[in-house]
Amino acid sequence: MNSIIERERWNTKVGLVFALAGNAVGLGNLLRFPVQAAQNGGGTFMVPYFISLLLLGIPLMWVELAIGRRGGAYGFGTTPGMFSTLWRHPAARYIGALGVLIPTALIIYYTYVVSWCLGFSFFSAIGSYVGETTREGMGAFLSGYQGVEQNEHFSGIGMAYLFFVITVLLNVWILSRGVVKGLEWLAKTAMPVLMILGVILVARVLTLDAHPDNPGWDVATGIGFIWNPDFSLLTDAKVWLAAASQVFFTLSLGFGAIQTYASYIREKEDLALTGLATTGVNESVEVIIGGTLAIPAAVVFFGLAQTQEIAAGGAFSLGFLSLPVVFQQIPFGAFFGFLWFLLLFVAGITSSVAMSQPAMAFLQEEIGISRKRAAVVLGLGIFILSQPVVLFLGHGVLDEMDYWVGTFGLVVMALLEVLLFAWIFGMDRAWEEITRGAQIKVPRIFYYIIRYVTPLFLIVILVVWGSQDAVGILMMDGVPEASRPYRWGARLMMLGILGAILWGIHRHWKAHPSLEEGKSP
Repeated sequence: MNSIIERERWNTKVGLVFALAGNAVGLGNLLRFPVQAAQNGGGTFMVPYFISLLLLGIPLMWVELAIGRRGGAYGFGTTPGMFSTLWRHPAARYIGALGVLIPTALIIYYTYVVSWCLGFSFFSAIGSYVGETTREGMGAFLSGYQGVEQNEHFSGIGMAYLFFVITVLLNVWILSRGVVKGLEWLAKTAMPVLMILGVILVARVLTLDAHPDNPGWDVATGIGFIWNPDFSLLTDAKVWLAAASQVFFTLSLGFGAIQTYASYIREKEDLALTGLATTGVNESVEVIIGGTLAIPAAVVFFGLAQTQEIAAGGAFSLGFLSLPVVFQQIPFGAFFGFLWFLLLFVAGITSSVAMSQPAMAFLQEEIGISRKRAAVVLGLGIFILSQPVVLFLGHGVLDEMDYWVGTFGLVVMALLEVLLFAWIFGMDRAWEEITRGAQIKVPRIFYYIIRYVTPLFLIVILVVWGSQDAVGILMMDGVPEASRPYRWGARLMMLGILGAILWGIHRHWKAHPSLEEGKSP
């Protein structure tokens, strides 16, 4: 397994762990997690959450790290090449196209959402939304910023474009600097900043006084809701499905980014401890910071019942509409609002850069262009392809893309890769890949979890989603007639991106026949 191409490598172990954690830590940790917990019984949700982490999250983290390190040893930085080293069949590389499509399509809208966090941190600092002390008022502020409506806050979408361009340019600059000076530098800088911001905000939330008119509305009630399970609710399959899904999303599994990051790991470096450390950092941010901020703060000002109603409105309802109202009720609220949205931006930018790296590797290795040129091409592509999301947000373009590539597609990708790795490549060889160079002893039970339990878990999630949601979403049930053409446009755009990726794969393999033998060109 000798690589002919000299690949970039991570410079330090800390940089690698922080980079992988930065890939995993994103808006889902701070926005999606508290909403999922609130919607599914709080402490009740945490029981299947930790079980899913053990049976789904950690095994898949090791699988993706092993596939990525193996692919990198052959000179491959994306899943088309990586999968071809697991299965000597032309279909493998085309299945691997999903590992480029998913993160590329995701960054088209994810980068735009991350730019909202940057914009709102600025608005918090200058007091733009001061006086909007209701969720309805903040909703109007957000809608005006997004261009969904024109109101007294915004007459157009110019400010949203400004912060979006800044975010795209920041991504391009970081990506153009390479693995060590770009990705590793960002991780070493951003992750400590994220932790510090999180600790400051958690400390402030923990010192919030109970509501003067409602003594039961206090931080202890919010924290108790998160950590006190009602075991009678554990018979609800919906809670288990939600918990498994959250673990899946929070670790960025099925995106294709972990494999690309792992391709820069040296062949005999540890994966077992690296995977556990990455998972630990991610869970610290999600469970400790994410679980202690939004829900307890909202409970103090809205009460537990209304907080659950707010969570039912989704992540943006809690993070962008409710918490700014909370911060306006406390001393130095503008400052804490600024820190909250800056925290979201830092978490988001580490994930957006990570999700961009598979496309970067694809452009460099499959298309054959330089790193800096690839960063510019990708930046222009993100900006151009994001226009339907920016201009037609009110027609559900973002929701359409998020479901097919950001939800359903992730499970499909993860299931395919674990079947390729554990069944076609073979579990004995797969286990050797995972344990080679391990600095800890990996319990043998995970051999059987990866081979049997993890695929079954994914199949159950896929079947349930397919029966409950996918058919209706495919047929656009409940979607207004006026919005359907825009959603069809989003689907065609995703198919167009997939077609371009498949063409690039075909062109590259045709030009380098030696790849069929698993050798670098």
